[in-house]
Amino acid sequence: MAELGTVSKAALRLRVAQPALSRQIGELEQELGFKLFDRVGRRLLLTGEGEQLLSDCRGLLNYASAVDERADLLRSGNTGILRVAGSPQMIESIFSEFLHRYAKRYPDVQVKLIEAIGSATLAMLERGEVHLGQHMAHAVQPGDRRFASDPLEPVELLAACHPPLTIGQGGTIDIRRLASYPLLLEDTGFVFRRTFDAACRLAGLEPNIKFESRAPHTLLAMAEAGHGVAIIPSALRTHRYKLRIIGVTHQGKPLRQPLAIFWDKRRPLPGYATAFCQMLAEHVTEVFPITRPSEFRAGTARQKPGR
Repeated sequence: MAELGTVSKAALRLRVAQPALSRQIGELEQELGFKLFDRVGRRLLLTGEGEQLLSDCRGLLNYASAVDERADLLRSGNTGILRVAGSPQMIESIFSEFLHRYAKRYPDVQVKLIEAIGSATLAMLERGEVHLGQHMAHAVQPGDRRFASDPLEPVELLAACHPPLTIGQGGTIDIRRLASYPLLLEDTGFVFRRTFDAACRLAGLEPNIKFESRAPHTLLAMAEAGHGVAIIPSALRTHRYKLRIIGVTHQGKPLRQPLAIFWDKRRPLPGYATAFCQMLAEHVTEVFPITRPSEFRAGTARQKPGR
């Protein structure tokens, strides 16, 4: 009515009967407690109060339209917030580069990374604090119906030491031969540490633990300074340190643990989250292992497990 100036024209535009529209305007004025229109000749003109209210109403309609547009985008699966939990070394070595690739395909998705290790990752998934969580594949028992996962490339156990220290042969060392060296280990909050402890029990090894840390790069610095042999995952970046890297084996086989990206099956994933898992798996396949035994660094890439 404000745009067209008459009830008859407004009723025609709105496809309602003229008396019904007049009644609705009258009821609105009664509810508000003031007049919206003054009649001047055959036209209706907004009162001062009506003019101010019209501005607010247009703003409200614009906001409602924006909400509809946002809902359309959300239905398309190409916009939203994605919360992902990962270990410190995976965030540094994998996510720091991968997020650029993901953002090119999904520029309207805001990825929020949360640092988490061990059982905290699954607990965050179960509480709904994150959509996705990176963890060791065996963290969820077979038959657990709460979580689903996509596999990632495995991580291998590596030993890092001061370059002049000669340990192992052919770029590897059997885990039992580590018994004579002071070891620098992640603390027991890390799943990777518990994997190493399990491998020691399997090999009948009583490790000589000199130092434990929650900061993997502290272990690298200690090893570089000659304080012992650091046991690290192959997902950890070591290029800033002068170290000799050796693969850890047991009965001639590399010690490795598969990784996975998990989500809560009870919570449906948006399309951009499913794509995140697929793209992450592709990226990890391309770049793993982040750190290789020293003899492989300058040569040809070692064949990946299962290939």
